Amino acid sequence: MIGATMEPDLIDALSLAQDLIRAPSITPDKGGAIGVLADALRSLGFDVIDLPFGDGAERTPNLFARLGTAGPHLCFAGHTDVVPPGDVGWTSGPFDAAVRGNVLYGRGACDMKGGIAAFVGAVARHLGGRQRLNGSVSLLITGDEEGPATYGTVKVLEWMAVNGQIPDFCVVGEPTNPDRMGDVVKIGRRGSLNARIVVHGVQGHVAYPQRADNPIHRLMAILSDLTAHPLDEGTEWFEPSSVQVTSVDVGNDATNVIPARASARLNIRFNDRHTGKDLAHWITRSVRAYAPGAEIEIRVSGEAFLTPRTPQLDMLLEAVQQVTGRQPRLDTGGGTSDARFISHYCPVAEFGLVGASMHKVNEHVPIVDLQVLTDIYAAFIERLMA
Repeated sequence: MIGATMEPDLIDALSLAQDLIRAPSITPDKGGAIGVLADALRSLGFDVIDLPFGDGAERTPNLFARLGTAGPHLCFAGHTDVVPPGDVGWTSGPFDAAVRGNVLYGRGACDMKGGIAAFVGAVARHLGGRQRLNGSVSLLITGDEEGPATYGTVKVLEWMAVNGQIPDFCVVGEPTNPDRMGDVVKIGRRGSLNARIVVHGVQGHVAYPQRADNPIHRLMAILSDLTAHPLDEGTEWFEPSSVQVTSVDVGNDATNVIPARASARLNIRFNDRHTGKDLAHWITRSVRAYAPGAEIEIRVSGEAFLTPRTPQLDMLLEAVQQVTGRQPRLDTGGGTSDARFISHYCPVAEFGLVGASMHKVNEHVPIVDLQVLTDIYAAFIERLMA
């Protein structure tokens, strides 16, 4: 139980969010945002460990920081990297962190530098008010969540497991609310599978099809087979699994030539009735039935997961309701997040800002929402550390 004596709100969430935004940390974070965060955490007494993973100069910057050694151990997970801002349409510089009309603008304002700043502000408030921590708090921060996510959260979690740092509960600060603070807490995500199929044939003249082998026809049969029937009808917590063809390519500009090859890409967002391995086998069987010699590349970027109802999750829901007056809806929709990796180690839930402007030009967060999120995180920490 560690905690330094300090004034409440020693670290202001708005000021920290601005400092983080001003670090142009386009994925992977080479803009210094993790360093800004590390300095803030050290000022609160955190032990901060830099954990770059990867090869050579292209290593991904990551951070693990912990305050306290006792239980319960609460971890906040997030990322300092951001998507590129785009070239046009910003009313102020994407990394200026400008405030206009009580709204903070900048790339990463809601996804998710604002969420990180709110959590750090909540910890500072807790320490300033109670002067000690009845448990421990940690942060798992990566610099490549918006990128391939190869040397980020996955590698840090492996390090945490080896070094006895796995928490009792984790909150991921992704922007989960669609319209207003207090709408949604995410307790699971669908899995995601990407596949590329290349069918080879024999090129020839369209007037002499008997002398050629048209790979497009067999590729069309494969795609028709894969999309003909729903994989399932959904479950209590998940939407039906969805197969979506995202690309069909032939590269043929001639109207009188049967091409030698045809390729397609598809994505499956799947619920907890399936595993990536089972779906990969299903795709392979279908392809082999029509094109035994086809090339098949399959990558599963995350399995479906569902967090069970735990006392810590109930405390988070209570904190949201206390601050906003709303009972948040439990949800598993949307894309993937780093929670898919964390779920293999401990219970995890996601709650953050309103995400309507994330990845858009003029990404922004109302300052009042930043304050509300800080209040919610502070109320959650208070409950958990009571």
